Amino acid sequence: GNAGGGAGSVVWCGSTLKTSVPAIVGLAFAAALGAVVLFLTMGNAGGKVPGPAQLQVLARVATAGASTAGAEKATFAAGCFWSVELAFQRLPGVSKTQVGYIAGTTPSPTYEQVSSGSSGHTEAVEIQFDPASLSYRDLVQVFFEIHDPTTLNRQGNDRGTQYRSGIYTHSEEQAKVAEEEKANTQKALGKTVATEIKPATTFYAAEAYHQQYLAKGGQCSRTGTKDNIKCYG
Repeated sequence: GNAGGGAGSVVWCGSTLKTSVPAIVGLAFAAALGAVVLFLTMGNAGGKVPGPAQLQVLARVATAGASTAGAEKATFAAGCFWSVELAFQRLPGVSKTQVGYIAGTTPSPTYEQVSSGSSGHTEAVEIQFDPASLSYRDLVQVFFEIHDPTTLNRQGNDRGTQYRSGIYTHSEEQAKVAEEEKANTQKALGKTVATEIKPATTFYAAEAYHQQYLAKGGQCSRTGTKDNIKCYG
């Protein structure tokens, strides 16, 4: 997580709407552009606008709760885990998310240890999803869309190894899909993608106050929500 300003955030759950002039302008701009990708609105400068992959998944009709029978697991690191979790919480087919730490060396690290870089972990989100309604490839495509995978150990103003881009796979098939989508993203961007792809190691759940942080703060986590996501503390 990080601590930035909350200006420009949008929350629209049910009949509740909280917004600001910058948010309204941003949404109008996105609507006018239509299919043009507002790709990589990074850091704390403004809300992250859903891109094409997210919009395609969000447009699907949500079932009455994603099935947990035959559920699979996916783990991604894409900078501040607060906003990353909220993006995945909203996807139809996702039944559970939790933020935590992975790919480090210190057992049961604290947030302070991870933030200092001493534990070697990265902030990550572990996702439980129903592969019958949401494919792993869908998740990987959304992952590459919601952050800048070309910056090493940095997302916007957040710097450090704890903010590195990573995909931590739970099967050989996941690793194959991750490598394919990494290559596709690199080709599309015309830049080297810094995302590390490794077999998942022990995932340590973060402290309770980090879990669903932005949803608790008022940003809508309802399945299918397309509102901008603002990462703030």
